[in-house]
Amino acid sequence: MANVSQNLINRDINTEFSKVVELVLIENKQVLEKINYSSVIQLGQAIMNTQRIFVAGEGRSGLVIRMFAMRLMHLGRQVYVVGETITPAIQQGDLLIDFSGSGTTEHVLEIASKAKEIGAYIASITTQIDSPLAKIADFLIHIEAAAKQDHSHQYSQQFSGSLFEQSSLLIFDALFHFLSHTINKSSENLWALHANLE
Repeated sequence: MANVSQNLINRDINTEFSKVVELVLIENKQVLEKINYSSVIQLGQAIMNTQRIFVAGEGRSGLVIRMFAMRLMHLGRQVYVVGETITPAIQQGDLLIDFSGSGTTEHVLEIASKAKEIGAYIASITTQIDSPLAKIADFLIHIEAAAKQDHSHQYSQQFSGSLFEQSSLLIFDALFHFLSHTINKSSENLWALHANLE
């Protein structure tokens, strides 16, 4: 531990960390600029036109999709996280938003396939446009970032699926901002739906 501390002291920590922050920002900007915004807007229209919305994802991707679900709740949408005890049965005409960098996450793919059989609409967010999850999607958002299994650094210098998760959260927040302004939801309206049992 002492050697590690000494190494940090001997380097210009602020300069080094600033470079890392710049890397993260640049990578996200590059990814966000490549996204087909029309596909994001189509998903937004589906979100506003569908009575019930379900979201599914595993690991860090699951955390990101949960954050998006929270924002959809703030918009007044009826939204459920797959796997929670209070999540009802999905039905024909509902919307499932699934989230997997590889597009092959077994449990997420099983959920999407079953929802498709029932007659729900499927929205997939993935890095792989030829993946099983992408192929069954009615709405597809392609994020040109590295999947977590890709350690080649071709798409990102960051570890595993970090860039995918970061850029997806940013595009979700941008979509939330866009939708809230489209339907004239003020900050006060949005805050009225924020959790108050905290």
